[in-house]
Amino acid sequence: MAASSYFLLAVFLALASSRAIASDPSPLQDFCVADKYSPVKVNGFVCKDPMAVNADDFFMAANLDKPRDTMKSKVGSNVTLINVMQLPGLNTLGISLARIDYAPLGENPPHTHPRATEILTVLEGTLYVGFVTSNPNKLFAKVLNKGDVFVFPEGLIHFQFNPIHDKPAVAIAALSSQNPGVITIANAVFGSKPPISDDVLAKAFQVEKGTIDWLQAQFWENNHY
Repeated sequence: MAASSYFLLAVFLALASSRAIASDPSPLQDFCVADKYSPVKVNGFVCKDPMAVNADDFFMAANLDKPRDTMKSKVGSNVTLINVMQLPGLNTLGISLARIDYAPLGENPPHTHPRATEILTVLEGTLYVGFVTSNPNKLFAKVLNKGDVFVFPEGLIHFQFNPIHDKPAVAIAALSSQNPGVITIANAVFGSKPPISDDVLAKAFQVEKGTIDWLQAQFWENNHY
């Protein structure tokens, strides 16, 4: 085989591999409504019989125009996520949505979405937002006002904070996965079950073990509802 043929074959295999490992591959049919009751286990959900699909499979009365309660949250935010678990018609379509309500001085704390890029639009109020790159950890941050848009690349740690002490804020986020996942950094590090060894965390954060023990004793809540 000529060298050029080997090169073309290598390029083809690389392209095929990149599609195969994509988190949400393109669908091969018009839709694949999730059958959440199927005993078959796949990466995602098995398709519901197309003949049994109806408009309600693509609809949810989500009331996203209604404010959410942020007072019960220690971090002062409430994330209402609409993904394939709530809306079966999203299966294989590679997209989901969230409404985020922020109390005055509330935040959506540093977190990552391991399977999705996020684009955030501010509907009301002001937000200080940002993300941190992989090592050596450069911060990209911006103050957003009503109508502004900001993108958080897939897998990177990011946050949103309402810096206004007397006004709430609201945002809508679109995510490039039917099930983006979320890892809240503080919860994962200090609230895992079972806990990470305080020897490990004390060394990592360069603090006394007593400080780690105190942090692990706190209640690390989930602000996603």
